[in-house]
Amino acid sequence: MQAQPEITLSTPEGGEGGKRRFRWWLAASAGLALAFLTGGYFLLPPPALDRGRSLSVLVLARDGSILRGFLTADQKWRLPADAAAIDPLYRRMLIATEDGRFAWHPGVDPIAVVRATAQLIVHGHVVSGASTLTMQVVRLLERRPRRLHSKLIEMGEALTLEREVGRERVVDLYMTLAPFGGNLEGVRSASLAYFGKDPARLTAAEAALLVALPRSPERLRPDRHPVAARLARDAVLRRMAAIGVISQRTFDEALQDPVPRTRQPMPFHAPHLARELRDGDPFVGVHRTAIEPLLQDEIEAVLARETQALDPQATLAAIVVDNRDRRVVAYVGNADFHSVARRGTIDMVRAVRSPGSALKPFLYAMAFDALIVHPETVIDDRPRHFGDYAPVDFDGRFQGTVTAREALQYSLNVPAVAVLDRLGPSRFAAGLAAVGVRLRLPDPMAEAGLPVALGGAGITLADLTTLYVGLANHGVVAPLRYRLDDPAGVETALCGPVAAWYVNDILGDAPPPPGVLPAEVRRGRHLAFKTGTSYGFRDAWAVGWDAEYTIGVWVGRPDGTPMPGSSGRVTAAPVLFKIADLLPAPVGPSGPGPAPPGALLVKRAALPPALRRLDAGPLEAGEAGDGGGPKIVYPPNGSRVAWEGKELPLEASGGKRPFHWLVDGKPLPPAPPRRTLYWQPHELGFVRLTVIDAKGRSAHAIVRLEP
Repeated sequence: MQAQPEITLSTPEGGEGGKRRFRWWLAASAGLALAFLTGGYFLLPPPALDRGRSLSVLVLARDGSILRGFLTADQKWRLPADAAAIDPLYRRMLIATEDGRFAWHPGVDPIAVVRATAQLIVHGHVVSGASTLTMQVVRLLERRPRRLHSKLIEMGEALTLEREVGRERVVDLYMTLAPFGGNLEGVRSASLAYFGKDPARLTAAEAALLVALPRSPERLRPDRHPVAARLARDAVLRRMAAIGVISQRTFDEALQDPVPRTRQPMPFHAPHLARELRDGDPFVGVHRTAIEPLLQDEIEAVLARETQALDPQATLAAIVVDNRDRRVVAYVGNADFHSVARRGTIDMVRAVRSPGSALKPFLYAMAFDALIVHPETVIDDRPRHFGDYAPVDFDGRFQGTVTAREALQYSLNVPAVAVLDRLGPSRFAAGLAAVGVRLRLPDPMAEAGLPVALGGAGITLADLTTLYVGLANHGVVAPLRYRLDDPAGVETALCGPVAAWYVNDILGDAPPPPGVLPAEVRRGRHLAFKTGTSYGFRDAWAVGWDAEYTIGVWVGRPDGTPMPGSSGRVTAAPVLFKIADLLPAPVGPSGPGPAPPGALLVKRAALPPALRRLDAGPLEAGEAGDGGGPKIVYPPNGSRVAWEGKELPLEASGGKRPFHWLVDGKPLPPAPPRRTLYWQPHELGFVRLTVIDAKGRSAHAIVRLEP
């Protein structure tokens, strides 16, 4: 308890009679004060607490630290304060300075009232005040003119306030409403603005400054009047040392601490997510997320650096999900929130964009589940027409005959369209919708078509990541959880565990992007990953996952204009692996794990006949020779073929076997009874291929071999 100074009163002139009259007046004053306190305590209504409830909306990280706060309706930073989360030294200094008898009076200190009244009568002016901490809270709840009747109202309401809410709540209200200069209200706002930290751990100098500021918040603002602020702080420290709240050594050290001369910005992390949560539930004052604050800071820093390598209109977005409970642990909606050129306020995690090839794993998963294909099923990658739709591969080249595993690993377009053609675009879109992910088609009234396989529909990064989290959870999809108190969502199977394992195993073996070492060399996570690039190089995507985490990355221009030269593999995937290196070390093996029961781990020859080959649509027009003769299937006429010094397959169909092949007019050895003949080129450049069937009918193709 604070030591009180001895009260010495001067009596008026008039001898013994004057002294008796003065004592009578003191006794009467004390009696009236007691009657007022007693009546007020039991009869008066408490003050309105509306201002104490009008607080800044806060979005918090998992550990309770602030990600982002929002100004109140009256444009104040008024952060809620909880005494349990504030350094006890500040509380001791506050009580000792403002209200030494706070622990026992009922809201009004009768000793201070009598003393102040007597001093006023004797001296004709105010010598000392009688305001308690509770009375100050009443004044902060409702501003009144500084007059005698206002003081009496404050005293009455102080009694009822302490009666209704208790002493601890009174302290919390003071620490929430006290002014600290500018638009700062409350000790938490002041600590963040002046010291850059929450007030859970304060030095003696910091606590003393926060005690001193509310006495004259504008005159003592350290960012504008540092000398005055220092003098006020030192006065508090001196008093605290004199009454034993701090030691002499602490006092000496605290005097040496500088006073902050600048006001720091309030916390501003995951601003897009914070805005989304606030707008989605405006009546909630505090939103507690699962965001890991250190990871969030590190990812924001990585993306900020990566944007420097992009053009001034381009940006990045990223989301990280803990697969075990589907909680979002990091969220960057736009790498540069304050950039006008990068449209920084647009949340690209929730923007609808074309995913390019990023949806292919799910159409393969559904096809595996439906036994349409198996990872070892052979599919033709060559020019094809599917009705009036003729897809081409990203690089304009074709690989000939490939397995479904190879087609997915290398993201080949024609095989993906062939798989979707067999599965059915409407069935694919309905399957995604059944797990809560709706594709946005260019024409909302039209049905999904084959271009969906290559990005011909819109999706958000949040929804795309939701689907990949489902792959990590054995094909079961559920909504992501952004708040700590979000309940687990309804789980719906997109595919079975065997199909999900096939996809995880296939993409777990995908070669890393340029400049990224394999996981075993980096000693990092072994991620399965998939990239996507939308038409016209407008969007670059990369999603990586293992049993514990899923990471989604988007790169592009928010205005949708092209970014020539960018792609998911070259632009987005390296960022994905940089984020992966920030995650905690894996708890166990981070690969796809052992095959589940029912997985068919055999080569093509051991597959059921229906799964050995997927027949695609009709051949590209113009490949056939005249008169129903043979057709060169691979390599197709006019194609560019990547040649790495190995044999190349030559395939033909139609006509009557046996076939005879010529390269630049020179015959090759006879073709075997099966359709494919392997040919060993000797140099790069253009070659003319000719196939002749048993009836002498022929077909020709001119192709270019490139490195």
